Amino acid sequence: MLRKFLQLIALLTAVVLVAGAIFLTNLIWFRPWSLNLYFEKVFISLALDEPELLTSIGIAEQFGYRRHNAHLNDASLDHERRAQERTRQNLADLKAYGFARQTPSQQLSTRTLTWHLENAVAGEKFDFHNYPVNQLFGLQNGQPDFMVNQHRVTDATGAEHYLARLGEWGRKFDQVIAGLKYREEHGIIPPRFVVQRVLTEMRGFAGKPAAENLLVTSFAQKLDAIKDLPDVRKAAFKAKAETLVTAEVVPAYQRLIAYFAALEPKTTTDDGVWKLPDGDAFYALQLKHYTTTNLTPAEVHAIGLREVARIEGEMRAILDAQGHRGGTPAEWIAKLKTEPRFLYPNDEAGRAAALADYQRIIADCLKITPQYFGLQPKAAIEVRRIPEFKEATAPAAYYQQPALDGTRPGVFFANLRSMAEVAKFSMKTFAYHEGVPGHHFQIAIAQELKGLPTFRGMLPFTAYIEGWALYTEWFATEMGLYRDDPYGNLGRLQAEIWRAVRLVVDTGIHYKRWTREEAITYMVGKTGMARSEVVSEIERYIVMPGQACSYKIGQIKLQELRARARAKLGATFSDRAFHDFVLGNGALPLAILEEQFGPWLEAAAR
Repeated sequence: MLRKFLQLIALLTAVVLVAGAIFLTNLIWFRPWSLNLYFEKVFISLALDEPELLTSIGIAEQFGYRRHNAHLNDASLDHERRAQERTRQNLADLKAYGFARQTPSQQLSTRTLTWHLENAVAGEKFDFHNYPVNQLFGLQNGQPDFMVNQHRVTDATGAEHYLARLGEWGRKFDQVIAGLKYREEHGIIPPRFVVQRVLTEMRGFAGKPAAENLLVTSFAQKLDAIKDLPDVRKAAFKAKAETLVTAEVVPAYQRLIAYFAALEPKTTTDDGVWKLPDGDAFYALQLKHYTTTNLTPAEVHAIGLREVARIEGEMRAILDAQGHRGGTPAEWIAKLKTEPRFLYPNDEAGRAAALADYQRIIADCLKITPQYFGLQPKAAIEVRRIPEFKEATAPAAYYQQPALDGTRPGVFFANLRSMAEVAKFSMKTFAYHEGVPGHHFQIAIAQELKGLPTFRGMLPFTAYIEGWALYTEWFATEMGLYRDDPYGNLGRLQAEIWRAVRLVVDTGIHYKRWTREEAITYMVGKTGMARSEVVSEIERYIVMPGQACSYKIGQIKLQELRARARAKLGATFSDRAFHDFVLGNGALPLAILEEQFGPWLEAAAR
């Protein structure tokens, strides 16, 4: 009872502090001790403006903002401009604090937030240099995914909020259409394949009867799970959902379909962002944003070529040891992926077996992680299949963060659209990267860190986040997880060369002006991936310029820091201590992580 009372007091205190942050900081933000409140103001001002974010991270109920669960985000051009203005003001406010008077923890938070805000301000003129509706993401598939997987319906209020959000579908779609037209007027038109893929996807989703629409069927399943809700109310909620899908959701899709159908004749097959206004400067800034370094496109391209050559040599050694002589590593990978011993049946039983094996791999890894990682996430992790409605254009796997309030675990989503694409010797690497000790450890631990401003667990520094996940793929060899498993290690190397190839093809497309076909040919020839997989990958890099380069750059930096620590500390080096240093401050730009590394290493050496 005492523990519950103390928890209640702590929660009420948190609500008062966070909800009052904006008012308090307006009065006392010049005083050094109020800086922590300012950090929370920055986060809460963003969160309150993004109701879907509040739902996604699971704090709408925790902080008394449950009413936000009844609304979709504002996707208007005016909202984007207000966000730009807020970013500039936040940066100006932050720089007014006396840095020298801050504690070391506050200084790290200030440095991190400053880097993020300055990067955003520097890229403001390119805020519309993107394709917000594309074959990978956008409201056409992201909105249904959000409603199905993140909007919770555990009572009548949750159901009412669900229906209210369906009622805002048309408003948000129209705002996005206005943004697309604005981009078109300024010469920012997606490549032809993007428009074609999106049209196919939207026509398939909107073409089903309302009763069969995922937004209705998943809602019905959530309602049926509520034990204390009368059947008559459940039936009324379900009927209302069908009505809204018919009257609001489908017409919204039809308007977006009509826009893209009219846009298609205006598209071209020039895929690199060099074709956009001031495209070369935009790409250079994208690389800085995603790698959190000052590497130039030419330098990134050269690093990629060197890494591809190194990894090919390691793959060749394993293949030779297994008697697979002649041919290229990519050719052998392609051949091995067709062998029955490495495949599951392409049916529901095969898919169930693969999900069970993924769960087993993660469970086996969790048994030994305490030997190498001091920090362990409290949140659980589950393995699920990527929803079928989006798997055709989705990546091979991805991770969804747990809810901050503990109501939803971290989820490793695996793409099981075709079991011919799921080679058993590649599964460990996917599980370690997306699950344990990759994304789940890093992201869940960042959310659970105590004493840090909320934003420190939320900012998406991709080079750190994806670099960590790729680093853990490699570190699994140090953990002995590939001992007596040469083919599993070969799968790991194939995943690594895939990320090294990204450095080459991303810069090739957007900097060296490679065609889409040139990039596909290079990637097939170096990775052994099926052409269908490679096409999806290349098309991803086209709509997310620079993002794919962050993985390898981040991994290289983390490996470099670990090697420096081992060299200096010798027998006293501890992987647990090193990993706790890396994970203990949340995601950071690589340049700031390296700044923190020096003092940590000196302290560890004393």
